[in-house]
Amino acid sequence: MRLIFIVLVMLTAIIQYPLWLGKGGWLRVRELEHMLASQQETNEALLARNAAMQAEVQDLKTGTDAVEERARAELGMVKDGEIYVQILSPNDGKRRVTTPTITKKPGN
Repeated sequence: MRLIFIVLVMLTAIIQYPLWLGKGGWLRVRELEHMLASQQETNEALLARNAAMQAEVQDLKTGTDAVEERARAELGMVKDGEIYVQILSPNDGKRRVTTPTITKKPGN
């Protein structure tokens, strides 16, 4: 009777090994689920970035507002009839530039 019990315990252990530690075991499945969740988060972030870039491209293709905004911010350009005003503040003898102000001439 004792021999049968030992054989049954050994067979149960042999059957359980692939379930827990084998190639398709529970531990591997949990690891793959964690990797899948991480990849899905990365994909969602990249999709959001791509959507923002697509919207910017579409805006640049169809409207002039985005082009004008970039020209003002990055190139320092102004429209005809506008006056560029730069305000310098005296601090310790050093000159620091503050945000430029653009005003339109009267009558334009």
